Amino acid sequence: MYAVQCGLTPSDWKPMPGIGPGAMEIRIRLKGAWRIICVTRFENAIYVLHAFQKKTRKTSKADIELARKRYTEIGEEQ
Repeated sequence: MYAVQCGLTPSDWKPMPGIGPGAMEIRIRLKGAWRIICVTRFENAIYVLHAFQKKTRKTSKADIELARKRYTEIGEEQ
């Protein structure tokens, strides 16, 4: 996450265009598998939409829907 704050690309990530433009899933492996879904599209901030422990290979629909809902809410505030 620090790399993103500095304007750099994280070392392990994938784009999440289904959530919204600029959304990405950052992968963290520390005592298990963790994911942070964030968006960097907005100039004034980096928004963490959702963070969770990954227990299966595929990101659950519930996690994606929650991040998508939060992305929409942020867009409405801009």
